[in-house]
Amino acid sequence: MSAAPTVFPGYSLGRIDDEIVNPELYQSEGIHEVYSKLRREDPVHWTEPNGFRPFWSVTKHADILEVEKNHQIFVNRLRTYLSPIQGEEWVKSVTGDTHLFRTLVDLDDPVHMKLRGLTQSWFMPPNLKKLETRIAQIAKDHVDRMAALGGECDFVKEVALWYPLRVIMMILGVPPEDEAFMLKMTQEIFGPGDPDVAAETANKADANTAAFSASGDNTVDLMKTAMKLFEYFGKVTADRRAHPKDDVASVIANGMIDGQPIGDREAMSYYIIVATAGHDTTSSTVAGGLLQLMKNPEQMAKLKADMSLVPNFVEESIRWVTPVKHFMRTATQDYKLRDKTIKEGDGLCMFYWSGNRDDEAFEDPFKFKVDRNVSKHVAFGYGVHVCLGMHLARMEIKALYNELLPRLKSIELNGQPKNTLANFVSGLKSLPVRYKIA
Repeated sequence: MSAAPTVFPGYSLGRIDDEIVNPELYQSEGIHEVYSKLRREDPVHWTEPNGFRPFWSVTKHADILEVEKNHQIFVNRLRTYLSPIQGEEWVKSVTGDTHLFRTLVDLDDPVHMKLRGLTQSWFMPPNLKKLETRIAQIAKDHVDRMAALGGECDFVKEVALWYPLRVIMMILGVPPEDEAFMLKMTQEIFGPGDPDVAAETANKADANTAAFSASGDNTVDLMKTAMKLFEYFGKVTADRRAHPKDDVASVIANGMIDGQPIGDREAMSYYIIVATAGHDTTSSTVAGGLLQLMKNPEQMAKLKADMSLVPNFVEESIRWVTPVKHFMRTATQDYKLRDKTIKEGDGLCMFYWSGNRDDEAFEDPFKFKVDRNVSKHVAFGYGVHVCLGMHLARMEIKALYNELLPRLKSIELNGQPKNTLANFVSGLKSLPVRYKIA
């Protein structure tokens, strides 16, 4: 079976329809010029990039909320994220439908809400409160590791990637020794076009767990990735059905929908979305927030002087980074959005990163402010598909910075930060820092 195509189609420099899907612009953050132009001139823009099926680009905060609210009109199941036509055709050839997995973000109600309901209570604040002490200890362990590294490290590779991964593995109930494998699988799913990510995670996996060693090349066969994850979580399912525990894996393995056991593909997809998206987006925010503190030392000083601002800082970091750059919907009927008529069957792409820089929603949106009251960012989505793990993400980031900031005497860049080459889920992949820490 052939691998999923990972080569991006050709882009025309200066052609806005090509630029808005170009992962290189997301890597440099040059995409914000494209977003700003569209918000000013054509916020609901019919977009025809080379190599992609056309769609409407939705770039204003208010319009993103409107689409999200109308989830019965704008559905997920037909097209969830931007993919070249090549990639869409490949997925259809191997699965028979439009998705490689059947995760919560790929499905619509009533199935979506029934599946979501299986674990929702696990990710709500009353249950998460029971985990505060354990998460605080995991945060301390990672700051202790940072302190032991002698004043220099790549914050992404040594701390930001591994801290939320350890938390999510603990919640799932799978062992720490499998973390390198899970990290590699996550990076292959979210960064298949980034050769650095593939090479680095392969090397890390080889170093930590020979059982899941990689070939070492820079290409990603997404079907092989999916099969490895299905095999891994198939064993987890068998174990939890025989020996259920107080963990999320047991909830999924023994889940019932309409009186019937959850389907194998749905169960495997559920594990995968929790295990991968459950840590990757948080690691991007943890690293992106630190980078902004270093770029804005007055904001660092303000935060360290008043630790009660940490929750505000967390929300501002999430708004600023917006790890999930977009999601797509498909119209099931004609609909008027601003001055445009969305036709039945049209695709829409909600560019969350653009909505989170909309000056009609946020004052001085291109300034990072640790005391900003950010109660309406769209980084977690909105409505019925709002991020299941948003409360956990907030708790994790808060715990890490509550541990790190009081111990941090100084910190500065020690090299050039680098972002992942991806237009869907992306963030920092390298953040070299020099620091003094207690």
